[in-house]
Amino acid sequence: MSFSIFLVSILTFVELNCENLFDYKHDSLKQDVEYTPKGDRRWTRQKYWNKLDNIAKSIISCGEDGDTWHLPDLVALCEVENDSVMHDLTKRSLLRNANYEYIITDSPDERGIDVALMYAQGRFAPINYHPIRIAPVKGMRPTRDILYVSGKIITGDTLHIFVLHAPSRYGGERHTQPFRMAVADRLCEAIDSLCAIHRIPDIIIAGDFNEYANGNMTTRICSKGLINVSAKAIGSNGAKGTYKYKGAWNSVDKIITSKNLSTKILESKVNDAEFLLEKDEKYGGVQPFRTYRAWKYRKGFSDHLPLVLRFTL
Repeated sequence: MSFSIFLVSILTFVELNCENLFDYKHDSLKQDVEYTPKGDRRWTRQKYWNKLDNIAKSIISCGEDGDTWHLPDLVALCEVENDSVMHDLTKRSLLRNANYEYIITDSPDERGIDVALMYAQGRFAPINYHPIRIAPVKGMRPTRDILYVSGKIITGDTLHIFVLHAPSRYGGERHTQPFRMAVADRLCEAIDSLCAIHRIPDIIIAGDFNEYANGNMTTRICSKGLINVSAKAIGSNGAKGTYKYKGAWNSVDKIITSKNLSTKILESKVNDAEFLLEKDEKYGGVQPFRTYRAWKYRKGFSDHLPLVLRFTL
């Protein structure tokens, strides 16, 4: 009798909105005074480094997989201020020995927040990357670029990754919806261009969509034959989404993939590790343990929980 041993390799992809991961220095070209020592948040060097290590802990905890653990291979991040912040996160925080590299945008966002992709060397090798600028529509302020990165995974296959942070709903859902649709339309143009070159590309789209459930933006993107694989993702400690507002859980954060990748998914979940949560005194249950609640510094993590996707290679 002969036996064959098959080793299945698993790739872990994480999406996380960091909730204002700013450094403590003023950029004269951006509206970031709030996150400086003299600003309204009294954002100091100590608070900054505590925030970096908290984000690092959030990412590390996403590596738990039953009785095993390994660091996530790819991490899409929203609300990171600049290259210096990403350098500190990957080279000087608790992740300093994790061998992560990163790619970050330099967007026209007025507050200076950007999106980034962090990747484990040896598990992902970038081939090409560039920002995708969003042309503002009427009444829309400059927003975050979409980050596009293509790269090889250990099987030799190429992943095409888009990281986005859509305009917020501040000012009302109806008023701001065209702004998010402008992002969706520009992303769909990029997908069409990609599909014209590659017959069946492996695509991952991740980020903060700033809309609930399958809203118009998500529906528009999925019309390209993509699947919202995080639609039913929940946690194991009470989280029914990545974000909680007035007692209701929702997932403004999403991971969308091409159909061919969706068939390889082993798990899609919200990482609601107990240390990332706190008791919701007003509405009951639990809620994300955030850095600030109103203007009170809480020394927490983020107002969003991480999304975790695992799939076979």
